[in-house]
Amino acid sequence: MISITKIASKSLLRKRLRSILTLLGIAISSWVLISLLGFNQGYERSLDDDIDNLGFQVLLTAKGCPYEAATLMLQGGAGLRYMPDTVIDSLRSMPEVQNLTPMLMQAVFDPMVGENGTVVAYSGVDPATFPKMKSYLQFEKGTWFSDPTATEAVIGYEAAELEQREVGDLILVPEKNVELTIVGILKRSGTQDDGTIFVPYLALQSIFEVQGKLTSVGIQVGKDVDVTAFEDKLYELPDVQVVSMAQVKSTISNLVGTARVMVMSIALIAILIAMVGVVNTILMSVFERYQEIGIMKSMGATAGHIFRLIWTETVVLCLIGGLLGAAMAYGLAAVTESLIRYLLPYSPKGSLVYIDGMLMLKSIGIIIGIGVVSGLYPAWRAARIKPIEAIKKSEGEL
Repeated sequence: MISITKIASKSLLRKRLRSILTLLGIAISSWVLISLLGFNQGYERSLDDDIDNLGFQVLLTAKGCPYEAATLMLQGGAGLRYMPDTVIDSLRSMPEVQNLTPMLMQAVFDPMVGENGTVVAYSGVDPATFPKMKSYLQFEKGTWFSDPTATEAVIGYEAAELEQREVGDLILVPEKNVELTIVGILKRSGTQDDGTIFVPYLALQSIFEVQGKLTSVGIQVGKDVDVTAFEDKLYELPDVQVVSMAQVKSTISNLVGTARVMVMSIALIAILIAMVGVVNTILMSVFERYQEIGIMKSMGATAGHIFRLIWTETVVLCLIGGLLGAAMAYGLAAVTESLIRYLLPYSPKGSLVYIDGMLMLKSIGIIIGIGVVSGLYPAWRAARIKPIEAIKKSEGEL
């Protein structure tokens, strides 16, 4: 006895081009849906990783725009403002502070980098406290600075690859006529640190003539500390801006939320188009097989048999289309990620599209659910066909 699934499959193969076009529409809808859900997962994970990799929960900067301060740390942006390094003593006296690390960022135009030159950023750090907060940083070659005031540099993996640098090479700081000796090259970390040039902050103060000044201080707080109350306490310090990494994450997520709503709308439209395509394909199949269905009923097939046959055709179509779309989403994840990075104003360094097996199963389940709903009307129409009317109609056509 031939199963209903085999009959449904053979019916779909009768009009191959139409079935293929319908499958393509379903696959594209599945691709968009999986990519969107993968973006929701991947962006959150990568943003969490970027925040965690900073190594601190609170960032203290000179008074100014908190969004500039967040960009300064997450992307190495400009907009430098200074605060006195005496703020470190005030922070160390606070019981809530577990660890802290002073930082100084400087940028200068280097005409020798690239075809038309570029702005090179230097990150001044404290060799005694910074490595403890950035424990994920590992060395490919060399080590940290020999002295807190040494004119030495540790460079990230990508910076070393770009300039073909090795330990022992000299880096000339443009406009300052100061050479830095490379003492370490870091392994690839997948963070913004891969493209950073680290210098002892005391040496950087001297090179750029900003003695006694800092751009920021990273603060680790104790586990039981009320971060909100601690931030209010920090505002008692003169001329400082407090940036909570949790607030930065929330702000960025809210900004990206608008883009997510737009993409979700596009995905919904794609799914609706796919549903219309499925209904149209199956309904046309029913009309073309009007006489065939009538004969099947006259030979003993019940309305339930016909309903299940047409409904199965719809589910099979959506199942194959969903699987094809899942394969497309997984195989083209890198392309999707590149497009998202191009469109978003800020993108974390990690993978933006995270697709796992559970996500694929859920998405395919949604697509099959759409097929179940889409097949109800065509299956109902087919089940209502009366054998006598189908035969009379076919005789009239002859």
